[in-house]
Order: sequence, then structure tokens, then C-alpha cells
Amino acid sequence: MAPARSDIDPGNIRHVLGDTFMLAADFTDCIRFRLAGTRVCALFAREIKGEPFNNLWSEASREPLEKLLAAVLTENVGVVAGVLGRTRDRTEAKFELLLLPLAPDGRTRIRALGALAPLTPPYWLGERAVTELDLRTFRHVGAGQSDVGVRRFGLAPEEPQTRHGFLVYNGGRELPDDNRIG
Repeated sequence: MAPARSDIDPGNIRHVLGDTFMLAADFTDCIRFRLAGTRVCALFAREIKGEPFNNLWSEASREPLEKLLAAVLTENVGVVAGVLGRTRDRTEAKFELLLLPLAPDGRTRIRALGALAPLTPPYWLGERAVTELDLRTFRHVGAGQSDVGVRRFGLAPEEPQTRHGFLVYNGGRELPDDNRIG
């Protein structure tokens, strides 16, 4: 289950609050920024609270982004993505995006917690605004892993067994009692 907004203590993440944001769709189909940290707003050189999340993305990235958001919000999985940000003069910087689901609280239909941070802070940060984001790579995080087909290794039997011409012995080097570490 995704945590509720009330389960997150901002004091515990204070060192990254400037890079975080919250998305919500208050009974509409448009996912908007509900909150945005100071460093996220500095990237775009404006307050982005209330703006549609999709408006920051290039046309080519909007459809894949919609699919990622659907996975986060309906399947309760997180996403980490590589993002390329561009300024009006086509200067580029690499960013990392994190999107995590939040449980609905009854007032908002959809909620997600996110973070957007540059891999290396660009020298132009604060002077030039990022005008467009491009989704590059992504991976889902937090989904349950299936154990189907996973081989489990157990303890070797006490007696050596011959299999396919090999002799298997219980192994490991034992230390005398007086040399044990611990």
C-alpha cells in the first residue's frame, strides 16, 4: 500500500524538500502541481504550483509520461526516470525524476510525491529557465518481485553425492574454536 500524505513527516526529508513536489488531480482529469519545492521552481524560474504537470514536457514525451503516471497512480509502483531539460536557447542539463504514489485522502482523487533534481547542478541555474523536459530512460521501483522460476539453494546433504561425474562435499573452512572471530 502507498503511504498517505499524513504518513510523511517533512522533517525527515528536509534536506531534499527543495527538490520535491506533490501532484494531485482534484476530481479532474488534469494532474497538476499541488506543491513544489524552491529548487524545482528555480529550475523553471517561476512558481509552478497549480500548473499542469504535462505542460513542462516535450510533445514527444507526453504519451510515455501519461503511461508512467498511470503505472504510479493505478498500480502503486514508483518510477525513477532520466530526464533531459532544455532552456529556450537549447542549453541542456540532465535530471533525475522520482515519482511515488500516495494513498487517496478523500479530498483528492489522485496523488503522487515526486522529486526532480539535476545530476550535476548546471552553472546557469537561476539565470535561465528550463522550458522543456524530455523523458529519456525509466524503471519501475517497489513492485513486488515474483518468485516463480527462482532457484533456491538449500543446505548440502550430509553425505557426498555423485552427480554427473562430480563428487559434492559439504564445504567451508572451519576455524579452531580459539581462533573464532566474534
